[in-house]
Amino acid sequence: MDFKALVVILMSTVLVNNYVLIQFLGCCPFLGVSKILKNAVGMGLAVTFVMMLATAATWPIQIFILDRNGMGYLQIIVFILVIGALVQFVEIVLKKYIPSLYEALGVYLPLITVNCGLLGVTIVNINKEYSFIESMFNALGAGSGFLLAMVIFSGIRSHTENSDPPESFRGLPLTLVSVAILSLSFFGFSGVIENLFG
Repeated sequence: MDFKALVVILMSTVLVNNYVLIQFLGCCPFLGVSKILKNAVGMGLAVTFVMMLATAATWPIQIFILDRNGMGYLQIIVFILVIGALVQFVEIVLKKYIPSLYEALGVYLPLITVNCGLLGVTIVNINKEYSFIESMFNALGAGSGFLLAMVIFSGIRSHTENSDPPESFRGLPLTLVSVAILSLSFFGFSGVIENLFG
């Protein structure tokens, strides 16, 4: 296995193909939980953990069960069921061992189940024909990119909350403009990763 290829997959998923800021997947928890840094980090870590678990579970299911039995058409249904079960597992663990984070995430924790970023990662792994290790690196990169976007945007929101924008920009408009500018900044990484080992 080529280590350089794994690094390229990881870094390109974090920066160039960021699931939130470039592909616009998983925007609901991104916008909903990014006001407070602690909650943003907790949600980012929870999503990363579930992405890794979902990839570890769905890749073998696809390769060894669905593909071998000609049931590839069930991919989305099976992946959603697996992701839902994993999120319930994470919810139970957080409720028992980290109740403060469980309370802080509130309604957004069950929303991880319908986070299209999770489903997107698992499907991209199959569509790009990644090996199991490549799939895990892709999931780690996607989760790390989500965490990075959450932390950066949490900092931006803390500054915009304390600012005095014009009346027409207060609330959601300022949030969406901030996301757009942050997303544009990530387009600057295009071409960098591919030429990293050039």
